[in-house]
Amino acid sequence: VGDGKMSKSKGNTIYADTLVDMFGIDAVRYFMIHEMPFDNDGVFTWDTMVERYNSDLANTLGNLVKRTISMSNQYLGGVTKDCGVKEDVDDDLYATALSARERAEEKMSTLHVADAITEIFEVFKRSNKYIDETTPWILAKDEEKKERLSTVLYNLCDCIVIGASLLSPYMPDTAKAILEQMNTVMPEYDALDKRGAFVSGTKVSEDPAVLFDRKKLEDVLKEVEKLYPPKKEESDKKDGGTKSAAGEAPAAEHKSEITIDDFDKMELRVGVIKQCEAVEKSKKLLCSQVDIGDRTLQIVSGIRKHYSPEEMVGKRVMVITNLAPAKLAGVESQGMLLCAEDAEGNLALMTPEKDMPAGAEIC
Repeated sequence: VGDGKMSKSKGNTIYADTLVDMFGIDAVRYFMIHEMPFDNDGVFTWDTMVERYNSDLANTLGNLVKRTISMSNQYLGGVTKDCGVKEDVDDDLYATALSARERAEEKMSTLHVADAITEIFEVFKRSNKYIDETTPWILAKDEEKKERLSTVLYNLCDCIVIGASLLSPYMPDTAKAILEQMNTVMPEYDALDKRGAFVSGTKVSEDPAVLFDRKKLEDVLKEVEKLYPPKKEESDKKDGGTKSAAGEAPAAEHKSEITIDDFDKMELRVGVIKQCEAVEKSKKLLCSQVDIGDRTLQIVSGIRKHYSPEEMVGKRVMVITNLAPAKLAGVESQGMLLCAEDAEGNLALMTPEKDMPAGAEIC
C-alpha cells in the first residue's frame, strides 16, 4: 500500500470486498490484473485505483460503448448494417481488432496476464480513435452519406463485440453487460479473428446503461476515511501531540503459539553477502548472493528503500535457509534475510553481535 507493506498493525489492510463494494467486482479484477502482474510486486494506492478506473474503464471502455449505442439509436433507429461503403481507415481499425486474440494469446502463453488484457484494451482505444477519424455526427448531416454512416457504426459495434468477447475471461460481468446492450451473444472463440462477430442489421439496446460511472478521488477518500478511521497515534499527530518514544516499535501482532518442534523446522544461519544488485523489474527489491558456509543462496528482499546494493556487500546477516524457493519479480529467491521494523516502517537487517563465520547456526 503506497510505500509500505500492508499490515494489520499499521491499520492499512485493504480487503477485497471493500474494493468491490466501492468499485464493482470487474473493476477490481481489472486493477489487480493490470497493476499487480502475475509473479511480480504490486502497489495499491487509492489515487491509482481511481485514475485507472476513470481512464480505462469509465472513459476508454464505458464511454465507447455508450457513445456507439447512442449514435446508432440517434442516427439509425438503433439498427446498424454493414452497407459495404468502406475506406482505408476501416481496415486500420480491423487490423487492431482482428489481431487482438493472437496478441493476447501470446502474452498469456508466457503468463504476462497484464499485457494480455492491455492488448484487448487496444481494441477499445483504437475504436475510440476511429470515432474521431470518421466523425459520425458529421456524416449524419448528409443524407447521401447514410450508408457510410451505417458502415462506420456497424464497424464499431463489430469491434466492440470482438473486444468484449475477448475480455470475458478477465471481466465476465462487463463482457456480458456489453453483449446484452448490443443485443447479441458471444461469438465462437475461433471466430474472433474475423469480421462479422456482430450480425449486420441487429437492433441495439434503446437505453444503454452506464458501465462504469466516473469516480471523484475526494469522494472516494472521504469514504475511505469512514471505513478506515485514523489510529489514535495518527490523530494525536494531527492534533500536535507526540509519540512517547521516537520510532517506537508497532504493537505486535500476536500469532498462534508454536511448539519447539515447529521452531526446529527452521534452519537459521549466519550469512555473508558476497554480491548484491537491484532487481530490474522492481523498485523495492534487491537480489543478494549470500554465503552460508556450505553453499551460496540467492535471496531476494524488499529492502531497496533502506539499503543500496553497495551497502549490502560484506554484511553479516541472519538468514532462514530452508524456505521453499519462490519467485519475486521473476527472480528466484532461496531464503529470507531477517529484519526488524519500527513504527515508521524503517527496516534494519538483523546482524550477529560478533563476527561469526558464514554458516554459523542460529539457535
